[in-house]
Amino acid sequence: MIVESPSKSKTIEKYLGKDYKVVSSKGHIRDLSTSGKYGLGVDIEDHFKPKYTTIKGKKKTIDELKKDVKNASFVYLATDPDREGEAISWHLYDTLGLKENNYDRVVFHEITKNAVLDAFQHARKIDQNLVNSQETRRILDRIIGFRLSKLMQAKTGGKSAGRVQSVALKLIVDREREIEAFQAEEYWTIHAHFKEFDADLFQKNHKDFEIHNEVEANEVLDQLSNAFKIESVDKKVKNKKSKLPFTTSTLQQDASNKLNMSAKKTMSVAQKLYEGIELADETVGLITYMRTDSTRLSNEFIGSTYQWIEAKYGKEYLGYVKMAKKTENVQDAHEAIRPTSIERTPENVRPYLSDDEFKLYRMIYYRALASLMKDAKTENTTVILDNNDYQFKATGQVIVFDGYLKVYQDYEDTKENTLPPLDEYQSNVIVSNDITKEQHFTKPPARYTEAKLVKAMEELGIGRPSTYATIMDNIKTRGYVVLEEKKFKPTEIGFEVTDRLQEHFSHIINVKYTAAMEEDLDEIAEGKKVWYQTLEEFYKDFEPAVKEAFDQMEKKAPEKTGEVCPECGSDLVVRKGRYGEFVACSNYPECKYIKAQPKEEVVVCDCPNCDGKIIERKSKRGKLFYGCNNFPKCKTAYWDRPTGEKCPECGSMLTEKKDKIKCSNCDYEK
Repeated sequence: MIVESPSKSKTIEKYLGKDYKVVSSKGHIRDLSTSGKYGLGVDIEDHFKPKYTTIKGKKKTIDELKKDVKNASFVYLATDPDREGEAISWHLYDTLGLKENNYDRVVFHEITKNAVLDAFQHARKIDQNLVNSQETRRILDRIIGFRLSKLMQAKTGGKSAGRVQSVALKLIVDREREIEAFQAEEYWTIHAHFKEFDADLFQKNHKDFEIHNEVEANEVLDQLSNAFKIESVDKKVKNKKSKLPFTTSTLQQDASNKLNMSAKKTMSVAQKLYEGIELADETVGLITYMRTDSTRLSNEFIGSTYQWIEAKYGKEYLGYVKMAKKTENVQDAHEAIRPTSIERTPENVRPYLSDDEFKLYRMIYYRALASLMKDAKTENTTVILDNNDYQFKATGQVIVFDGYLKVYQDYEDTKENTLPPLDEYQSNVIVSNDITKEQHFTKPPARYTEAKLVKAMEELGIGRPSTYATIMDNIKTRGYVVLEEKKFKPTEIGFEVTDRLQEHFSHIINVKYTAAMEEDLDEIAEGKKVWYQTLEEFYKDFEPAVKEAFDQMEKKAPEKTGEVCPECGSDLVVRKGRYGEFVACSNYPECKYIKAQPKEEVVVCDCPNCDGKIIERKSKRGKLFYGCNNFPKCKTAYWDRPTGEKCPECGSMLTEKKDKIKCSNCDYEK
């Protein structure tokens, strides 16, 4: 059996026994080459036929897999249960030379013994429609990314552009311009203060009205007395429903809002919970697959959870299965994110989890549990008070049955606010202690937080929830946005790149077009559209616009440093090269002066083989690596960033790459 992750393979091998060998492809093994026209790796003239090449560093993995396949009587491809996973299975099938009669594709959405064994009962062949959809997305992203990134590098200070990335950046830039254009308006509110509660003015003669300035506020106050007539007391018992189980998007939003986790970190922690945690007596995945847009739960999980609720909380807490409204762009390929067993409570598995793993698992567990519990009931009281034809309102809320809040109270802002029994007042009049006025100003729309940007992208149908973390990471690392008080603020270069793209590509870099493309990809996955025809239709509009932009877009003048060239007296300017910014003469190519830049040592950790330090270095070709500062006496070096920790299995240095920590020498992965 071939899976994607080494840690997953260790977990599954324990389930299958000695007749099976479970190995890992360690993610993708091939990608589009950078050959052909514009380095796109596709033959544009031959229906965009892709040319694939082995990913650097994966030849050893492929050679090992070929040996394993040769020694096996049958091969199961068990990569992730989504389009990306389907494509990886196809690349493995093609690269390893598998035959139709000696392989099967199996999928499971949770890494538990029952789920893995059950997958064999539903074995199938590779779904070529899913592969075509993923391949189309990859080619689209390559064409747009390569062509527009080259344009931005040539004409602006930007480094890259992308099909979804640039639309997400545009949302942030548009919001910032709304904020800049916003003009605050003054308004006032009036509040009556009683011994046990406060009431707010909201109507005059039972019609809504506004107070625009202090003069108007004083006029209202002059007409009010301290005596208020109790006009009505309305009590209603309302049902408060629990939320649906988590999808990728809602998990990222809640993890950001409630656990202060970035989308990138959330997905990294969720991946570990999915792939398998070593408990006291078993190694098991604690949650189902974390890339999903479905809120559906399996009948098996629903049944076991109902039994759990009844046994632990009583029959009165048994709820019902809630259904999400069917919306566009929802694939519903598999279940919501839920615990693989309701009996593995967060408290029971706490000793085996890191703090972040525990916090995220706890939230996932109680969200799924709460979704199947009975509605909470609240008694909501609304009191209307009249004072000289001005109406004031006071509201209160009391929980009369906690329902699902019994387990989910920590994650909701349900507050009790008790009002006195005003309907029992015999005189029907209540006297205030004080009446006050308060000045306010309308506020501009808020900048996007990670959670709000994820919500906006999902609602607008751009991208896929599994890509949101990467998109947000890209616009940060490219310098297009900065985070201020955990909110995205576009930089000068972010504005520039967005504006330049809109000048020439507003018909492509927009929400409507990007969402429509997602629908096209869905139809390809369903076999309703021919993948290369979608690419041909796109390219015939896109490429002429790129050529026009290269011809017509003005190149941004390089920034002057305020210094003069010591060789010819011209201005020194900041230029961008292959390996970053440098200062050079503006009179190039007549003058080739380049100002020497001081080198700063970035210390990463202690060298494990001498008394030196591991520092950031660059190879002759400009590639970043990590080596000892005692070179050439000590030749210790790593391509991936060292953590300073030793491998518990072989004692070598642990290194970090793409949120994964693994040994620089053996197959150990943390």
